Amino acid sequence: MSEQVVVITGASSGIGRATALAFAARGARVVCAARTERALDSLAEQINGAGGTAVAVPTDVADPVAVAALAEAAEQRFGRVDTWVNNAAVGVWGRVEEISAAEFERVMRVNFLGHVHGIHAALPALRRAGGGALIGVVSAEGVRSIPLQAPYTASKFAVRALHDSLRGELVQEGTPIAVTTILPASIDTPFFEHARSKLGVMVKPPPPVYAPELVADTIVHAAEHPRREITVGAAAAAFGLAQRLAPALTDALLAVRRLGSGTQRTDRPANRADNVDEPLAEPGRIHGTHPGTVLKRSPFTTLIARRRRPGELLLSAVRRVSAKS
Repeated sequence: MSEQVVVITGASSGIGRATALAFAARGARVVCAARTERALDSLAEQINGAGGTAVAVPTDVADPVAVAALAEAAEQRFGRVDTWVNNAAVGVWGRVEEISAAEFERVMRVNFLGHVHGIHAALPALRRAGGGALIGVVSAEGVRSIPLQAPYTASKFAVRALHDSLRGELVQEGTPIAVTTILPASIDTPFFEHARSKLGVMVKPPPPVYAPELVADTIVHAAEHPRREITVGAAAAAFGLAQRLAPALTDALLAVRRLGSGTQRTDRPANRADNVDEPLAEPGRIHGTHPGTVLKRSPFTTLIARRRRPGELLLSAVRRVSAKS
């Protein structure tokens, strides 16, 4: 890890910030990207002040030119890119008929096209470095949708499909670039406070809720030990299993207000500040304000989800054969 140069988008807060700190703690040189300059500067100062190496590059992932400039800045500063983490995301909560087409489009531009732009910028840099890792933070909602989160869920389904297509293409070419999809459960980050709510109240992560450091540790692990997909939190795995085995029953359970929308609402009035269209001028922090229990460990993720599956061994074999042909 001490030899890696890592680019992280959405690094100003939450999972992205925790991930930047985790990579830096392992000796990696980190390029931190997000829209909020104040938060990025504080992150770079924190890393450099602790003896690490980091640079802040303000970037809106919805702008392909800006993302291309991010890759160029990373190579100019450190000479290469070894791992690229696409993490930036925004959210709008509400009923589908109450969310405007413009809001759907904005979420897709950030959450889906942001990954597309990141991939387009990262792949040439990773090829020049001789290979590397492309890691995308998706969500358990990339496997199973939830009422009131249609734009976010749709974008995550799209990113997961994008990764599957890209992974197959790179393996077919024999290119030594691994594509890993991270599927976290509910995470205690400021994302929910930064989201736009049309529910009349602020939103919150449905339980059980995990610490962002758990996701960050998983991303660092994937940079050294690439996997096809890694689920973070047993709850995310159970969510996906319910969708696979009993999708209609899962629909019915989530339609029950107490189990579906009720778990996403706080008793606080919705604030009028969100980061959907413009960044919030905040110093940046990792944790949200979830008042309940936050799980800091997941034995499932550590012992099961990170293990290499038989199909991944076959995928590696196909890559090697393709590289020789």
